[in-house]
Amino acid sequence: MKINRWFMVLTLIGAMITTAGCRRGQPSQKPGVHIIQDMYKQPKNPPMTASDFFADGSVMRPPVEGTVARGWLKDDSIYYTGIDPMTGEDVVRAPLPINMENLKRGQDRFDVFCAVCHGYVGDGLGIMVSKGYVQPPSFHIDRLRELPDGHFYRIIREGSAIMPSYAQQIPVQDRWSIVLYIRALQLSQNAGAIVQDHAIQP
Repeated sequence: MKINRWFMVLTLIGAMITTAGCRRGQPSQKPGVHIIQDMYKQPKNPPMTASDFFADGSVMRPPVEGTVARGWLKDDSIYYTGIDPMTGEDVVRAPLPINMENLKRGQDRFDVFCAVCHGYVGDGLGIMVSKGYVQPPSFHIDRLRELPDGHFYRIIREGSAIMPSYAQQIPVQDRWSIVLYIRALQLSQNAGAIVQDHAIQP
């Protein structure tokens, strides 16, 4: 009986101490208690800090020479540059399949990035021209219709004249999708000539 009484008393005192230590709802300036430390406390150097461990005094390490981050090999030079490595010239055809998915994506990206200057039909009469911006050439003139696909890709990537580079804003696949859509625009605005070229001869 005495053991049960002492057990109950000790249990009650322990519960009171535990409850008093919670201080529920009140902020504390003391650091939290981590029972299982794991790797919570370990020697480390935050990025961009000095370090005596390396000869150059910096904790940041350059990549090992010759290494490439996963997914950044870019071994398909035609896809990433638009230039044929054998000839050094712009590739004639985009290395992307011509399908509705790519054409719709190209239209979407063209309307976002290109139409403000080049116009929604590629005639060079975008809204920026009405605001005093220099008018770009129409995609429907013979000179631009005859250029290879790689030329348009390279202009998107590098810029030309007063047009800036869009390499940071437009990923590689979207650039090629835009090129495909430009070709679709050229076909849509030059249907008469195409019909004439493919007319059945008597």
